[in-house]
Amino acid sequence: MAPPILKLDNIQHSFGGDDLLHQVNFQLLPGERICLIGRNGSGKSTLLKIASGQFEAQGGDIFLQPSTTVRYLEQAPDFDGFANIAAYVEAGLGPSDDPHRAHYLLSHLGLTGDEDPHHISGGEARRAALARVLAPQPDILMLDEPTNHLDLPTIEWLEGELARSRSAMVLISHDRRFLENISNAVLWLDRGEARRLDQGFSKFEAWRDKILEEEELEHHKLGREIVREEHWLRYGVSARRKRNQRRLKDLRSLRAEYRGHKGPLGKINAPQFESRESGKQVIEAKNISKSYGSRKIVDDFSIRINRGDCLGLVGPNGAGKTTLLKMLIGALEPDSGTIKTGTNLDIAQIDQKRSELPLNDTLAHYLTDGRGENLLVRGEQKHVTGYMKEFLFAPEQARTPIAKLSGGERARLILARILARSSNLLVLDEPTNDLDMETLDLLQEIVSNYPGTVILVSHDRDFLDRTVSSTLAPANPLAPDGKWIEYAGGYTDMLAQQKEIAQEEKRQKKASAPKTVNEKPAGKKSSNKLSFKQKYALENLPTQMEEAEEKASIIEAKMADGSFYATDPEGFAKAAKELETIKDSIAAMEEEWLELEMLREELEAGG
Repeated sequence: MAPPILKLDNIQHSFGGDDLLHQVNFQLLPGERICLIGRNGSGKSTLLKIASGQFEAQGGDIFLQPSTTVRYLEQAPDFDGFANIAAYVEAGLGPSDDPHRAHYLLSHLGLTGDEDPHHISGGEARRAALARVLAPQPDILMLDEPTNHLDLPTIEWLEGELARSRSAMVLISHDRRFLENISNAVLWLDRGEARRLDQGFSKFEAWRDKILEEEELEHHKLGREIVREEHWLRYGVSARRKRNQRRLKDLRSLRAEYRGHKGPLGKINAPQFESRESGKQVIEAKNISKSYGSRKIVDDFSIRINRGDCLGLVGPNGAGKTTLLKMLIGALEPDSGTIKTGTNLDIAQIDQKRSELPLNDTLAHYLTDGRGENLLVRGEQKHVTGYMKEFLFAPEQARTPIAKLSGGERARLILARILARSSNLLVLDEPTNDLDMETLDLLQEIVSNYPGTVILVSHDRDFLDRTVSSTLAPANPLAPDGKWIEYAGGYTDMLAQQKEIAQEEKRQKKASAPKTVNEKPAGKKSSNKLSFKQKYALENLPTQMEEAEEKASIIEAKMADGSFYATDPEGFAKAAKELETIKDSIAAMEEEWLELEMLREELEAGG
């Protein structure tokens, strides 16, 4: 095995009180892709900054192989001194790096490079920072929430870019699908300590749950042992003898260990909803349209949303998802067409900017509307600190200004306020931003069990697959023209249906095209039968495709091993080229089989 290019030993750090990081160890091998997992506030970003040299730990040692290049994705890029975004990105290149790569990355991230860095949005700043760290193709990439502010097409492009990269990586992300597709190891930060799993994120949750179960079992055994020792202390005659003082001392140590046990961090339990029932038909839009100047956002769109539906809106940034959402709930008038809302609607809403938060308010004041120490939670009086604990806020945070909360804590606070009130239409615009995975699980459970109707906008593929009953997307995602299509099921279901639609359009186009001599089967009976060669190919291509896919899977598994590139870079490059050839071959076989199958159906219909 190749030696590590980065190694951290006994890293210790705190911001007052208990250690945020306590004797944390980990190492990074060439080509390895570690995802860093943990609750908001567990020290993930702190550890990443320490590992990348952004600031020093209070204790421990860091070893970096000489001449190793490291790039860290900044949360708040410093644009001072740069005339435009291209200059900022190019400044991150080394003498031997290709400047054309910087412009390639900018274009794929939706930037021209000519933007004034002092007059861009937070999302554009984030994408510029991403281009800057990717452009030099460093030995180590440190990426903290790289998918934030990216739309789905760009996230999927980024996955491909990182999959082709030879850089070793340490990733922080709340996007499960992204981590499953990229990582081959996990470092779990939990209660100040780090545990490592040498498998990708897809195996993490089952591994974590097993560890927590074993830990609770050991804690239970410790409690039983203390009971036995206390029984001896009370009733054992020899307890007072000098030679048994050591046993008494051991009992005190057991008690201290038991009292000092920090169980798993609290779990948020999804509330039970009680609200008045809306009408069966919640929203009906007929032939609605909306334009800004010459640009059509929504064009002649109709939809009916019934009670109990969960509708997800997806699409690239700028496609008009938020505009369409606002029209559906009556917050924005369409230019033409009609929108009818049902009876008894009580709307609860989270927008993507968290704009409703009064930053100078305290948590308690915000949750109670300034009405003392209690609040009404779906008809029941609760003390504010008790309700806060249900959402993992400490009682002492009751007087904390909202401005001091992290992005994830602010999202959790909005959830707590919204869920305290009765509603039957839940509207969520980018609700997964800044949430840790445990809070994402809560949100998923809330949406899945919500007795009313849900409309949400999200770029989180896993969240969409787990929650929505139908998905609304632009008919032309590469160049949105105001046309929208509703698909049954989640994001993965939508992709499958889009593929079927594309194949059907191809069949129809081929069927309507004039036939040429070359397209007809050879031989005297070419008008109603396949040739022997065509029939053989039709029967055997599926088996050949399966064999090729199995071979591709073996190569992919081999390439996923972080030590492969380190020990045999030429072999890695050869494997990558072979994999590309196999995948091209599979695509060609699929195309040939589809054409033959269409021809067979056509001949049978004609015969």
